[in-house]
Amino acid sequence: MTNDANSWGLTPAELRKLRGLKTPYGIQRLLDDMPYHLEDSAWSPRRVLRENTAHCYEGALFAAAALRVIGFPPLLLDLEAEHDTDHVLAIYKVDGHWGAVAKSNFTGCRFREPVYRSLRELALSYFNLYFNLRGERTLRTFSRPVQMKRFDPLNWMSSEKPVWFVAEYLLTIFHYRLISSTQAKRLHRVDGRLFRAECLERAVKKL
Repeated sequence: MTNDANSWGLTPAELRKLRGLKTPYGIQRLLDDMPYHLEDSAWSPRRVLRENTAHCYEGALFAAAALRVIGFPPLLLDLEAEHDTDHVLAIYKVDGHWGAVAKSNFTGCRFREPVYRSLRELALSYFNLYFNLRGERTLRTFSRPVQMKRFDPLNWMSSEKPVWFVAEYLLTIFHYRLISSTQAKRLHRVDGRLFRAECLERAVKKL
């Protein structure tokens, strides 16, 4: 499958919608306007566009597809956590510096301006804000960049079937450690103000 718009499986209307976002920040604004949902799903970018809702993984896939449409390589970065859920980012580079677009149920785990000189710097920018509901800082590792065109034969951008194969791949690749086990043992829990700020408008499952 060739790496051009004809091979992505999106309709002209879908492509126009994504091109209209124009910049990584435009993509982030659309993601922020979408409600965060808590379903155990793996929608393709096409399905996210249609449903106008997403969670972290789906938001990252959507952002990678949108970045591709506006001229950036479609790249993902996986953040692994301990006693917490992982987080997936769509990453991009401007003038040699990394930024990120992301969907999150927590306030600060979303957009990053392209000011980070390395992926380690970018990943560490999430460290202080990455915690579980017990207030424990949980971020531990980050992956190498994943070039999403490797999944083009599986129609990751436009499939109507769940795209769990990307998530499964992220579990297999090498991750770089951000902190040592000794440092992890010394970490403090976040205080109540930071906890409340990061949980602003957080979606929760209804009983």
